[in-house]
Amino acid sequence: MPPSPLDTIRAIAFDVQGTCVDFYQPILRMGEALNREKELGIDWAALSAEWRELYRQALDQVIAGKRPWLRVDRIYREALDSLLERRGLADAFSSTERDDINTIWTRLDAWPDSVEGLTRLRKKFVTATLSNAGMTAVISVVKHAGLPFDAILTAELAQSYKPSPNVYRLAVDYLGYPPEEILMVACHKYDLVAARAFGMRTAFVARPLEFGPAAEPDTSCEDWFDIYTNSFVSLARALGA
Repeated sequence: MPPSPLDTIRAIAFDVQGTCVDFYQPILRMGEALNREKELGIDWAALSAEWRELYRQALDQVIAGKRPWLRVDRIYREALDSLLERRGLADAFSSTERDDINTIWTRLDAWPDSVEGLTRLRKKFVTATLSNAGMTAVISVVKHAGLPFDAILTAELAQSYKPSPNVYRLAVDYLGYPPEEILMVACHKYDLVAARAFGMRTAFVARPLEFGPAAEPDTSCEDWFDIYTNSFVSLARALGA
């Protein structure tokens, strides 16, 4: 019986925001506290979705060469300014308060299965982040959430963003394995489409609550996924870790 392609995996690269950590609940908690403090009625669930949408649009503009590379924390800050202006809230928060709000992206919560699953996987594989967020932000998130990684890699090192192949090349260059021996783990299909095109193996981890209970993200299985699962613990089990 021929060996499975999964038997050749030596390293695993993980998307972070949404895949390893939950950003929806931390933003909601922060927003509810701000609403009480300032007697506001901001719908932070809707705002968080718009915030991520503007962030993604900015990344795509960078990849397309329509704007220079900018660190993700600055992109989130620009997007926050746009959102507040759009919602008639430009005077509700000072520049310093907006800076404080923007730091929420460094204080995200691990999904309940993340730490256990990563701990098991790290015993068998080299594990690393491969995030679009900046180095400082990912280091802060990893420490805040207690995520046990061997290495921190982010798109900042490539001065680009996923799904640019330059970002996936970081995993090859820094982890020391060819693409076919690296598994890319994400809850976003565009990420895995690009990783697969680069030659990496792919694992989709469904995170149906990424944008909250009312959202309906696409978590359906595709026949080209090497692994489809709903937790890091079950991912570890599938890989014999």
